[in-house]
Amino acid sequence: MRTWVLIAALVAAPAAAQDVAERLNDYPTEARADYVFGCMAANGQGRDVLMRCACSIDEIAAILPYEDYVEAETVLSMRQVGGERMAVFQGAAVATDMVADLRRAQAEAEMICF
Repeated sequence: MRTWVLIAALVAAPAAAQDVAERLNDYPTEARADYVFGCMAANGQGRDVLMRCACSIDEIAAILPYEDYVEAETVLSMRQVGGERMAVFQGAAVATDMVADLRRAQAEAEMICF
């Protein structure tokens, strides 16, 4: 009986590891690359900046789930549009909280990577 439990645990371990890895790497490559390009445009084009910007998005991804990242980025984009219809993105507490979470993640990433 113990042998079967041990075998079942060993067989299940890789599947559990994949779930954890997938959860920690839920940012698509395109989103990571887009962030790195923007970061490099703001901070310079050298190899050291590339490494720091890549570190930054990795830290943000470790702190903030991708869905939350997308929502906060959407709020920031909508705030730039302006107009009456976009007023909900300016003053809504939920939208403000989303952006605040992203800003905190960015600040922590900056402290670690830059």
